[in-house]
Amino acid sequence: MSKDKVQIFDTTLRDGEQVPGCKLDTAQKLVIAERLDLLGVDIIEAGFPISSPGDFNSVQEISKIVKNATVCGLTRAVKKDIEVAAEALKYAVKPRIHTGIGTSESHIKFKFNSNKDAIIERAVEAVRYAKTFVEDVEFYAEDAGRTDNEFLARVCEAVIKAGATVLNIPDTTGYCLPDEYGAKMKYLKENVTGIHKAILSCHCHNDLGLATANSIAGVINGARQIECTINGIGERAGNTALEEVVMILRQHPYLNLDTNVNSKLLYDTSQMVSQKMGMLVQPNKAIVGANAFAHSSGIHQDGVIKNRETYEIMDPADVGVNESSIVLTARSGRAALAYRAKNVGYELTKIQLDTVYDEFLKFADLKKEIQDDDIHEIIVASGITIETTA
Repeated sequence: MSKDKVQIFDTTLRDGEQVPGCKLDTAQKLVIAERLDLLGVDIIEAGFPISSPGDFNSVQEISKIVKNATVCGLTRAVKKDIEVAAEALKYAVKPRIHTGIGTSESHIKFKFNSNKDAIIERAVEAVRYAKTFVEDVEFYAEDAGRTDNEFLARVCEAVIKAGATVLNIPDTTGYCLPDEYGAKMKYLKENVTGIHKAILSCHCHNDLGLATANSIAGVINGARQIECTINGIGERAGNTALEEVVMILRQHPYLNLDTNVNSKLLYDTSQMVSQKMGMLVQPNKAIVGANAFAHSSGIHQDGVIKNRETYEIMDPADVGVNESSIVLTARSGRAALAYRAKNVGYELTKIQLDTVYDEFLKFADLKKEIQDDDIHEIIVASGITIETTA
């Protein structure tokens, strides 16, 4: 059975860059944009052109170099925003304007001091105007996660009639539970006239740690685009992590969903973005963290050495990691010590291993982690003579 494609909309250069202290210059953005294009993302949200001359220039320059992906510029539902975005995108092979407005009661009342009918009117006007510049127009219903489903459906139906090709349903505050977010997508699929003319898109924030789960619930229930960032970077607690959704879909083939992303470039891309933005990747980060394929528990190490699949659901090579790491600590067992000793040239018999292991535990109690150089020292301290094969 052929799999449905889920489009990957990468907003590392727009939403991701909103993290305090992560400002990139145009040259850095161009390097990342080229990598994202090579990675195989479908859409690159290059920036918010009207926000600053620098952002305008970055979107324009990115538009010139991206060969395969759609290049997208963000706007508010404001004519001047849309005009500036269209100008910035004029060199793009496949341009998209991303415009929208808040739709929740909170946004309508406190942000816009407006009413529902006026919000729909502004939304339709923005989409129609954007459509005069580009064919591909994405509409975002900001704070859709907290928007009443019936009203959200009215908004979606109106902007589809105005020409929207993509409907972004953001969980702007990261408030939704996966069941709620999935049900919202299902409701829109079943209740919006003309929904077949547009792609539903997930844009989930991670305030409660549910961004990835919500995005997956969204595509299970009919969405066919996920908006995400490398390493999950973004405002507050961040966005949906690109590497997570890509590998979840790939590791669960029964969903019959996949992406065009070349997963073997994930780790290297993660490192590139981390270095250029000055945002370290937490060691226990799924897929791309330093410890994602590292094992220090003796029981786990023994299992992985015998057969990797006992404790790893992914082959590290599939995401661009050379191999699993067997980390020697006080929790490690004999199998791990023998494995690491063999890697540095020592073939230990069972009797020798018992002797060396006793010495190893003494060292391990004093150090957080035993390195290759320590293994030589441990063997010398154990008092046995072993010829190295290295």
